[in-house]
Amino acid sequence: VKLASIFFTMILVDNYVLVKFLGICPFMGVSKKVETALGMGMAVTFVMGVASAVNWPINELLNKLNLGFMQTVTFILVIASLVQFVEMFLQKSMPALYESLGVFLPLIVVNCIIFARAEAFASKNGPLASMTDGLGMGLGFTVSLTLISAVRELIGSGTLLGFPVLGANYPGVLLFVLAPGGYITLGLVMVAFNTVMGRIDKRRRAKNAENDAEGSVA
Repeated sequence: VKLASIFFTMILVDNYVLVKFLGICPFMGVSKKVETALGMGMAVTFVMGVASAVNWPINELLNKLNLGFMQTVTFILVIASLVQFVEMFLQKSMPALYESLGVFLPLIVVNCIIFARAEAFASKNGPLASMTDGLGMGLGFTVSLTLISAVRELIGSGTLLGFPVLGANYPGVLLFVLAPGGYITLGLVMVAFNTVMGRIDKRRRAKNAENDAEGSVA
């Protein structure tokens, strides 16, 4: 139950992109098409999940050796190694996706989401909980990126995953293909997401208050 709570909390309640507005560097570059967004999302999820699980035992070892000041450096090395592995894998097996991601793929190394969560959670919790947290966070990032890219691709080009959805004669809206459209889409998705989550939280609080009131009467 605890692991499931951690997992879904990172996807929905504490989504680092739509709630905390962090890690949006790759959004403008890889959110034009759903296919590219999914590729980046899966790469980030892999790096976050493995890095979170590995960083905990490394942190424990550094503390025992009185080398806690090396924590940030080791985090960077672990993350950089994983990103290098992902780069080599994509370059060999999915060259088209590798070319599409371009410079944004190695930039995963300096993604502030990974460092923020590694310091706040992975360095203080066990490997299983840390990996669950990292995977949830990565999937939350993937969901956010996919939603935004779907809106941009649909409105900007009239397609989804390259398939024409709005018809061959759809002229497309150039604004949503360009960077300003990315910011507009991000803002609209954030407003919609937080509005829905706010209503859900409000209903949950009202339900809890109702149950507490019934319990006190009983």
